Amino acid sequence: MSGITEIFDDEVVTHALVRDVRLPDGAGTMALITLDNGFDHTKPSTFGPRGLTELGAALDAIEARDDIAAVGVTGKPFIFAVGADLKGAALVRAREQAEELGALGHEVFRRLGEMEVPSFAYVNGAAMGGGLEVALHCTYRTISSGVTAVALPECFLGLVPGWGGTQLLPRLIGPTNALKLIIDNPLAQNRMIDGREAYRLGVADAIFDAADFLEESLRWTARVLTGEAAVARPPFTADADAWQAAVDAARGALDLKVRGASPAPYRALELIEQARTASRDEGFAAETRVLADLLMGDELRAGLYSFDLVQRRAKRPAGAPDKALARPVTKVGVVGAGLMASQLALLFARRLEVPVVLTDLDRTRLDKGVAYVHDEIGRLLAKGRIDADKANRLKGLVSGSLTKDAFAGADLVIEAVFEDLKVKKQVFAEVEDVVGPECVLATNTSSLPVTAMAADLRHPERVVGLHFFNPVAVLPLLEIVRGDRTDDATLATAFAVGKSLRKSSVLVKDAPAFVVNRLLVRLMGEVIGAVDEGTTIEVADHALDGLGLPMTPFTLLQLVGPAVALHVAETLHEAFPSRFRVSDNLAELVKAGKPGVYAADLSVDPEARAIFAGSGTGPGADEVRDRALRALAEEIRLMLDEGVVAAAQDIDLCLILGAGWPFHTGGITPYLDRTGVSAAVNGRAFLDPGVASVPA
Repeated sequence: MSGITEIFDDEVVTHALVRDVRLPDGAGTMALITLDNGFDHTKPSTFGPRGLTELGAALDAIEARDDIAAVGVTGKPFIFAVGADLKGAALVRAREQAEELGALGHEVFRRLGEMEVPSFAYVNGAAMGGGLEVALHCTYRTISSGVTAVALPECFLGLVPGWGGTQLLPRLIGPTNALKLIIDNPLAQNRMIDGREAYRLGVADAIFDAADFLEESLRWTARVLTGEAAVARPPFTADADAWQAAVDAARGALDLKVRGASPAPYRALELIEQARTASRDEGFAAETRVLADLLMGDELRAGLYSFDLVQRRAKRPAGAPDKALARPVTKVGVVGAGLMASQLALLFARRLEVPVVLTDLDRTRLDKGVAYVHDEIGRLLAKGRIDADKANRLKGLVSGSLTKDAFAGADLVIEAVFEDLKVKKQVFAEVEDVVGPECVLATNTSSLPVTAMAADLRHPERVVGLHFFNPVAVLPLLEIVRGDRTDDATLATAFAVGKSLRKSSVLVKDAPAFVVNRLLVRLMGEVIGAVDEGTTIEVADHALDGLGLPMTPFTLLQLVGPAVALHVAETLHEAFPSRFRVSDNLAELVKAGKPGVYAADLSVDPEARAIFAGSGTGPGADEVRDRALRALAEEIRLMLDEGVVAAAQDIDLCLILGAGWPFHTGGITPYLDRTGVSAAVNGRAFLDPGVASVPA
């Protein structure tokens, strides 16, 4: 194992600390293993070769004893274990080493399920990837109700659960639920489940409160060993038709989501498909082969680059001022009561738990906006996300007013009104007459200049852009736009609020359409331009399928709305006429009042077809794709030269978090570098060699 150990030369070893525990009720002695890397919860326990070997040695010593009634595994405070040492895994370059790493994990973990005495996993904290697989190998599992992160995120990163997960989980909870945890959740922005959901799905056999979790787990263990407690699990049924139906449905959903662009979830699907009939040896060997294949590919390194951006750079935003300058926010005002404004009001009330006042000139619209917030809080209550007391408290925080006098005493007011500079300037002027001189005035504009909005105010220094993305509750990006006169205290307050809202904030220069919209409009402009030239909608819309984008350009147009897309395109055309065209056909679509080019059944609307004639004489799919990628490479280089963001990594972060750019590509700039588009367009790569291969 020396070769693989040398690769992980800076491994933070997770130790297997063993102590004897006398179980209650005369149930005997348990050898309890605590997984602990010696750091607090901010540095979770992971597994590299040395950690795996140490766990194996601990099991050797336990198996040599004849006085043990059971083996238990738990973690350090707040952490069970979070999987493989991915930093080391990214350095694996030889297939033999990759296979060695996969085989070592199987060799050690499987012993927990093959010992002469029962094994118990006590999931006291975050259990992800290989950490969850440790628990799955045990005979029984308990979980704390306080656990907030249970997941198998490997497909999110370009891997598969490679230490037993694809074989053990579907046989435990059935293929449909296993597919949800192994494929669906990772591809849904790496969604986690909590301890209660894990218990409901059958991942854990018992659940106990966090306060006395281990004590109650040990009492439960004693009852299981003495036969006083029976573990009820649905019997494993390998019904071929039902299993295949679940796999086929997952494959269809996967085709719609990634369009074949990401190999990892498809390989995971293959492994789950064979788990119905494979023996342990066969299933684990197949996992090792697939894991080695993926460790050798570019997708893992790209995924780890994306992961590093989200986990590190997003938490330390480039250019953010000293957080000590931030002012407290004890009351928020929202100008407008439409859907975006209502979503913002809900977010501020839920995360800041301070009074939030919406204003609008129309009573019906205002009442509808407040009702939306109250209804959404009711849905959170119905889903068990909050209790009745909190629901009532949150509803009491949100109110509406027909006058802006209600903003008196607010520390932050954000406008979400029509995208018209004159209207927004008037709104800010009216708000400034009501609020104090240090109240932050924020705009949710998607394209208009923040500096121009502040120009005529008495205190332009307290105006900042807070560009949220729709749906507000889902997309984690917040573009924080600094106007020419925005001061550090305002900016620091904006970043502090973004953090409290659980958003990942990126500092953006006050440039037309900022980052995400500027790039998406440039991309869509090339696709729509091809249709204007005669390419059919079907060909142009699917020309970029190989990238695995979350939706096609014309589907995105449908979501955004042609009127909004046209407005942003016109704004960018005014700023950069040579690169951003305004499609006459798009303008005609807006004039016709069409919501997009597709009908409800996703077929092309005949009236839209008549507008976008699509004679078939335009560029083919390959040319459309090439044009779009070259346009992105050009625009990103210009944005970096303009200083719109601090570095290419911020461009990638914005597109990943704000536009759903696929994690497995590593963001847009590594993709353009790898495919040679950056060099062809700009004469150089965006990133230094190796930056997107190994996390920092």
